[in-house]
Amino acid sequence: MIRSKILFLRTVMFFVCICMGGVSRAQIVGPRTLNMQQVVQLAQEHSIASMSNRNSFVASYWSFRSYKAQFLPSLSLSAGLGQFNRTLNKVQNYQTGEWNYVADYSMNNDLSLYFSQNIPWTGGRVSLNTQLSRMDQYSPNRMTTYYAQPIYLSYTQSLWGYNEFKWSKKTEPKQYEIAKRQYIENMEQLSQTTLQLFWNCVSAKESYERAVKSFEEGKRLFEAGQTRFAMGTINRDQLMQIEVRVLNDSLNVSNSRVNMRTNMNRLCSYIGYQEDTDLNLIIDYDIPDVTLDYNDVLERALQNSSFQLTQDVQNTQADASVARAKANRGLSAQLNARFGMSGSGNKLDDTFVQLKDQEVVSVQLNIPILDWGQGRGRVRMAQAQAETTRNQLEQNMIDYRQNLYTQVMQFNDQRSQCEIAKRVMELADESYELALKNFGSGSMTMTQLDQLKDKRDDAVSSYLGKVQSFWNYYFGIRKATLYDYISGTDISAEFDKMVK
Repeated sequence: MIRSKILFLRTVMFFVCICMGGVSRAQIVGPRTLNMQQVVQLAQEHSIASMSNRNSFVASYWSFRSYKAQFLPSLSLSAGLGQFNRTLNKVQNYQTGEWNYVADYSMNNDLSLYFSQNIPWTGGRVSLNTQLSRMDQYSPNRMTTYYAQPIYLSYTQSLWGYNEFKWSKKTEPKQYEIAKRQYIENMEQLSQTTLQLFWNCVSAKESYERAVKSFEEGKRLFEAGQTRFAMGTINRDQLMQIEVRVLNDSLNVSNSRVNMRTNMNRLCSYIGYQEDTDLNLIIDYDIPDVTLDYNDVLERALQNSSFQLTQDVQNTQADASVARAKANRGLSAQLNARFGMSGSGNKLDDTFVQLKDQEVVSVQLNIPILDWGQGRGRVRMAQAQAETTRNQLEQNMIDYRQNLYTQVMQFNDQRSQCEIAKRVMELADESYELALKNFGSGSMTMTQLDQLKDKRDDAVSSYLGKVQSFWNYYFGIRKATLYDYISGTDISAEFDKMVK
């Protein structure tokens, strides 16, 4: 009975955690034999970083939707209900000038309907309204009064002022396009992070396999050393050196196994697998024969990436700051216009019988007479900041082109470095294998054998590092251009599905 209750409580808590978001993401079950491209794809689909990137884009999408909505007509209802008032108000007699306190015992109710529209070309706002009010007076006499404005049109316009709509129409669409491109760039950055974890696992696994191989070779060397010691070709000290090497190799096997498991756990956790999953990572050593042209890479980078658009937006924002400072300097004026009909009466029907025209037009001026140069100073400061921004943008472009040129050079040179490192590894491995055979015959010392072993290990690590660098450079070019040079296609995303 107690067990059943505990099981029931655990089940309830599990579903509560799901409802409250306690289970952040499910561990996926997928193939355990993966190549580099498959690992990258899993990370783009299931990693926490990819989810965060998608949420960031969705937020940008709704921000852009809100921007576009301000240019659409809006309809709103405003109501003031049960506005009860029972107080003494201080009132002055306009004939005698005497002040008296008059009791106010009343209730007000009003209802308004607004249909408004922003005018982006002028920065003004036009609205079509209807309003109905009722006032119930309880003292000194009971009386009800209605006031209605069946329809009236109002317009508000700043004269010579800063038109925010004008500048936002220049920047907001580009900001949304930047968000799209930054999403793809962030996914490419995610791919680079995944590659680093992948090659860390590959390197750790290769180190473990080398350690195991070295341990097995050490045991055979120790057996050969015992034979040579019995023959008298080596002394006791030399045999002990071989035994020490075997023991050190045994420790290295244990340490490299822990390092391999640690790196494997990190990769599994990042791509959404259980941390203790054993993956068989396949390395494709065939480097694609791709040579990049700097001018083509630069053109694609400026056309596809977010860099050029970001430059344009920052330049436009600098001009907008100058325009705002100039608009707020000196004379400012506000035009307010209101046209419609209104009526009042003690009965609701009487309110609409004799409607009267209503026209209100006003121009509000603000003329600074003495501001001690504050307006001019703000303009000069905005102009200086805009010029600083333009200089920085120019420097950013120079640095961007130089960095891109360096990336292209590194990528084009990396293929030949991989081929050279591969040949060096093959020669180092052959030399070490030959040295192992010669050690048994007595023509190779232990010191010489250790030197060749270190050279072989260094050559293997160097080759893996060169292959890893090739793919790092390649994915760096992909991120810069948002273009896949192997498949010859632009890198895109299904944005419509993400916002549904």
